[in-house]
Amino acid sequence: MPAPLRKLFALFPLHVYPGQSVTSRPASPTLWIHSPNLSTSPRLSRDVECLKWQAYLALRGITNISLRWDISPDGGINGALPALHLPTGDLLGPTRIPAWVDSVLRSPLDELEGYRDEQSRDESRAWIALLEGVVHNALAVSIPHHFSIKNFLDTPNIVDLVALFQRQLPLLPGLRAPIPIWGRSTPSVTTLIRYRDAIQSVSDRLGDDEWFLGSSAPTALDALVFAYLHVALGGSKQLREEVLNRPNLVSWRRKVSELIDPAPLPS
Repeated sequence: MPAPLRKLFALFPLHVYPGQSVTSRPASPTLWIHSPNLSTSPRLSRDVECLKWQAYLALRGITNISLRWDISPDGGINGALPALHLPTGDLLGPTRIPAWVDSVLRSPLDELEGYRDEQSRDESRAWIALLEGVVHNALAVSIPHHFSIKNFLDTPNIVDLVALFQRQLPLLPGLRAPIPIWGRSTPSVTTLIRYRDAIQSVSDRLGDDEWFLGSSAPTALDALVFAYLHVALGGSKQLREEVLNRPNLVSWRRKVSELIDPAPLPS
């Protein structure tokens, strides 16, 4: 490292403090989530993964769940949210939540996982792939990303600062510094077409059914569909309109919202 750069860094020494373990025990099971998008709901997470598990717990009938969104993602399992903090002091990652629910309800799901038959269960895998592929890609581009030092440092292919001081980097048109841009982007035409077709397919398959794939009770797929529809309504105008233009999705999403969180949704 060049001497001038070492001298500069010496003015800002890096101090690393040991992490603190969670010692408190909540009075009731508490789900740690990313904060809500207040334009769509005061309590439903803006993050698809968090909202999926928030919906899953409620739709399985677990009603005494408290919420916290004042915790950094670093506090979750493997540095990610959601995490379920139990009164016993245990902290569960998403993969352990279904087993915990089964133990609380004392009625684990059967091999059909709540679906009508094997065909419906197998079909659910295709819908999960569609949502977590096509729809997720559109949301990932559209939903604003908030700048933080951690995000900056974790960004792949970040410019090496030493190399930056040693050579001149060509800048893209309009850029004045080699810092990644955080904020809302516009999905490509291809991404929007695939997203529109996916939302139309979801609308057609739901039809007038109470639950997805005609199940008699909500399944994990219903939690996932709800999470993506809700988060899409907090995305760009193009993504919102694809949902809002389909009345059955709008009414279904509102119905499920009332089951998950009785607080009134913004009109």
